[in-house]
Amino acid sequence: MASRAKKNHVWPVGPPSAADRASYADAEPTPFWLANRERPAPNESLEGRAKADLVIVGGGLTGLWAAIQAKEKQPDRAVTLIDRETLAIGASGRNGGFMSSSLVHGLGNGISRFPDELDQLERLGRENLEAIGQAIARYGIECDLEKNGAIETAMTDAQFEELTGAVAELEQYGHEAVLLDRDAMEAEVKSPLFTGGLWQKSGEWGLDPVKLCDGLARAAGELGVVIFENTEMTGLKETAAGIDVLTAEGSIGTGKVLLATAAFKSPVRAISSRTIPVFDYVLVTEPLSEAQQDSIGWKNRQGLSDSANRFHYYRQTPDGRILWGGYDAIYNFGGKVKDSYYQRDQSFAGLAQRFHAAFPQLEGIRFTHRWGGAIDTCSRFFAFYGLTHGDRVSYAVGHTGLGVGASRFAAGVGLSLLDGTEGEITGLQYVREQPVPFPPEPLRWPVVQFTRNRIAAADLNGGKDGIWLRTLSRLGLGFDS
Repeated sequence: MASRAKKNHVWPVGPPSAADRASYADAEPTPFWLANRERPAPNESLEGRAKADLVIVGGGLTGLWAAIQAKEKQPDRAVTLIDRETLAIGASGRNGGFMSSSLVHGLGNGISRFPDELDQLERLGRENLEAIGQAIARYGIECDLEKNGAIETAMTDAQFEELTGAVAELEQYGHEAVLLDRDAMEAEVKSPLFTGGLWQKSGEWGLDPVKLCDGLARAAGELGVVIFENTEMTGLKETAAGIDVLTAEGSIGTGKVLLATAAFKSPVRAISSRTIPVFDYVLVTEPLSEAQQDSIGWKNRQGLSDSANRFHYYRQTPDGRILWGGYDAIYNFGGKVKDSYYQRDQSFAGLAQRFHAAFPQLEGIRFTHRWGGAIDTCSRFFAFYGLTHGDRVSYAVGHTGLGVGASRFAAGVGLSLLDGTEGEITGLQYVREQPVPFPPEPLRWPVVQFTRNRIAAADLNGGKDGIWLRTLSRLGLGFDS
C-alpha cells in the first residue's frame, strides 16, 4: 500500500466560496425522491367519527409496515392509518435511500450496548432485510432496489487502522466484508481524500424510499387498510371501550393504537423525553456526463459514508446523479419542527464545499435539489419500544437516521407488544430496555450544543473522545451526527 500522510482532518476549514454557494443557488428546495414524479393522489382526511380495531399513527415506513403486517397476521382486523400531512413527507421521504440490516446503528454501537444479544440481533436484522426483499417482490413494488453493499471510507491513518480491525468483527457476525487499501479504494471510487475503505458487501442495500412508501401504501390499501392523510392526531383519550384517537376534525374509537410518529410531537411523555428532532441536510447533483462519471469511477454503485464522527453519506441515484448529505446535526431550542428549518443555507454551503473537496474532478457541477429532514434521535441511536394507556397504546420510535430497513422490524415489535405476543424478540433486553432520557429544556439545548462541539473536537483529534464524550458514553447517553 502506498505511504499515507498523517493528518487528523481533511476538510476545508475556511468559509465556503462564492462558487460553492452558486452551485446550489438554483436547486429545488424539495427532496429529490418527492420531486419530478407523479405520486398517487392523497387519501381523504378524516371528518367525523370512525371506528377501527387498530389505529396506526404515522404514514412513514414504520407505520406502513405495521399496517401491512397487522393485516397479514389478522386479515379480518379493521386497521386504520392516519398521517398529519401526506405519506412519506417526514424522515421516510427525506433520507438518502440507504437500507441496512443493522438494528443497532452498526456493530460498534451494538457491541457497546447489547453485547450478549448481538448474535441474535444481527441474525434478526439479516432476516428482516431478506423479508423486506420478499415483500417488495410479493407486492410488486418498483423502488429501484440495489444490493451493491456500502463502503465506509478512510481519510486518515487512524480511520484506516480502525477499519482494518472491523473486518474480522463483521465476518464474526455473518457479514461479507473486504478491506480496500488506497489503490483498491481508488479502483472503486476516485477521490484525492480517500486513503482506503471497508466494503461491506452484505446487509447494505439502496433504493428510492418514497417509491417504497408508495408501494407499501398501495399494498396496504389492497389488504383493506383505511388510510387518512392530512389528519393530525391531537390527543389520546381513554374510554370505557378502549381509546379515542382525537384529530382536528374528528376521532377514531379503537381498542389499540400504535404510534409511529418519529420526530413529530407525541402526547406520550416516554417518547417526548427520550427523542429529540435533529435536522440533517442533503444535496443532489445534476446527472453526471459520461466523462464526469469516468473521472470518479464508482462503477459498482456502492453506498458510501465517512468514518469520522461527523460523517457524510453519499450514493448514486438511478439517473446518474450523486446524493451527498450528512455532517451537520442541528438541534433547535425546544425541539420544534418548523417548515423554515428544512432549508439551512449554512449547512448547504458546507455540504457543497466539502463535496468539491472530495471530488475536485467534478468542478462546475451544479446541485438540482436541496432539502433538510428531522430525525427522531434517541440516546442509544436505534429504535425503542413501550406500552402506555393500560397497554392499549404501543410505540416504536427513535431510529436516529438508520430506520429505512429497521422500520419493518420495529413495526413488528410494536405490534407484538400491543397484541401481547411473547417470543424470542419481545424477550430481548433490546426490546425491554429504554434509552436514557435527554435533559429537559432549558438545559437540553446547551448540552446538545456542547456535545456537538466535543464531537467536532474529537474529529480534529484523530477521532479520540475527550472527557465529556467518555462520560456520556459511561452514562449510556449519546448524540449522533
